[in-house]
Amino acid sequence: MSKIKIFGLGGLNENGKNMYVVEIDKNIFVIEAGLKYADENTLGIDYMIPNIEYLVANKERIKGIFLTHGHDENIGALTDIMGDLNGINIYGAKFTIDIVKREFETYKLNTNNLIEIKPYKSLVFDDIKVFPVSLSHSIPDNLGYAIYTNDGVIFYASDFVFDSLMRGNYETDMGKLAYIGKQGVLCLLTESMYADNGGHTAPNHRISPLIKETLNKADGRIIFNVLSSHLYRIQELFNEVSKTNRKVVIMGKRLQNIINNAILNGYLDVDKNTIGDLSNINDNNTIVLTSDEREKPYSNILKIVNGYDKFVKIKPTDTIFIAVPLYEGREKTFYHILDEIAKLDATVVPLTDGKYLSHHASQEDLMMMIDLMKPKYYFPIKGEYYTQVANADLAVKVGIPEENIILKQNGDVATFINGKLIEDYSKVPNGSVLIDGNSSDDIGELVLKDREMLSDNGIMIVSTTLNKKTKEILCGPEILTRGFIYVKDSTELLNTLKEMCSKIIKDNTNNNYVEYTKIKTTIRDEIGKYLSIQTGNKPMIITVITEV
Repeated sequence: MSKIKIFGLGGLNENGKNMYVVEIDKNIFVIEAGLKYADENTLGIDYMIPNIEYLVANKERIKGIFLTHGHDENIGALTDIMGDLNGINIYGAKFTIDIVKREFETYKLNTNNLIEIKPYKSLVFDDIKVFPVSLSHSIPDNLGYAIYTNDGVIFYASDFVFDSLMRGNYETDMGKLAYIGKQGVLCLLTESMYADNGGHTAPNHRISPLIKETLNKADGRIIFNVLSSHLYRIQELFNEVSKTNRKVVIMGKRLQNIINNAILNGYLDVDKNTIGDLSNINDNNTIVLTSDEREKPYSNILKIVNGYDKFVKIKPTDTIFIAVPLYEGREKTFYHILDEIAKLDATVVPLTDGKYLSHHASQEDLMMMIDLMKPKYYFPIKGEYYTQVANADLAVKVGIPEENIILKQNGDVATFINGKLIEDYSKVPNGSVLIDGNSSDDIGELVLKDREMLSDNGIMIVSTTLNKKTKEILCGPEILTRGFIYVKDSTELLNTLKEMCSKIIKDNTNNNYVEYTKIKTTIRDEIGKYLSIQTGNKPMIITVITEV
């Protein structure tokens, strides 16, 4: 019998940043290592990753990081965390490992611990067996993981849909799922993103009819924006293009590498005669295929729309097909793109929310998975808390006792002793690490607060020069503002501020000594209060005093 702990370091009560931990006695199994796209309120932040303080402290007990598929929400944190977890093995199917390997090579990271696995070939760690199973998603080689313990199977279902038309590298092995279910599932973990969406996701995740309609209607060039790893949608595009005389021009090194690797390894079935080059980029029968950067939603299409792209300039005869989801927290950016395309008199084809879904499990898919697994305990994961609750409600409908449903937030631990869930209110360190630029260090909440203050209220700099011997004011105080007030209309206010600053400086200066810290603190406090009363704003105030 075992003591088992299951908890999330990311992915609970949020979309993205997926990282889940299954701890069986002294053995730790980490599933996923994803990033979360920054929203429009996290100023200047590129993306967020899970806090891995717990994993670093228990590094010697980690048996591996197990990847389900190659989306950034599931693998995007790896390049940032492997400095602290160097030497830990990373397991994934071929397509996933190939993506991770290219990212590691780009960041000059060691690739020796990347281990390719195959579905249905077990991995054994002491007396624990990890059994990967194929599931359908928008990317090939998507895996779920069955972890066999002495108390039953823990099954992590990844992102999935049930679709009989998804075959080959996209196929779900229903027989294996049913077989695992008959072996006794202690706990089933499934995604919650579409738990409030009725019916099956299929066929609403297929966009071939819309692509076909767009190809037939558009007389000019088509700019097709897609996520680089959503190979199923890229395949849908090439399937429809093969029926026309159009050429596809693939833009961006990352997208080109993924597509070339997919063609080479049989993940994409593409007629190479349909692939053009930059000489075709302005032809009316061209489809310009673009994708976003790893951590920046809408980045490349936004660059094109704003006129900053080196090769692609939007013309009124263009049609822009946006085959990416409407990201949570990026709604303003998305609708800004639609507005700007309209201003350029081009045509835009977005995937309307509700009619076209991503490859995630809706209510009927989730209930089918529960029915196949027949778990003793059910753990909704991956989604906002209200969708986790909706997922839990589905489990009750199909017969899971309410007391056997686990609703947790990041850091909350679900503990099983000898196969029974016990009351445990313990937490592990968790939260988000904010990544800005190329630095893998957390920039911290204080930096983010400063950026928020600057964006909301602007900045004011008070500059004064003192005589080094007598400490008398030689010049100033001069006041420089940015993003705060319009200077030409605020002469009286600025003169008052100068008088106040001058008095504060004189009050804290004598023939031999200047209390720099007190001057800066007093100016910040008193000027800040005055400006708040007079203008309703409180800018960041910086005081600079020099002696000559």
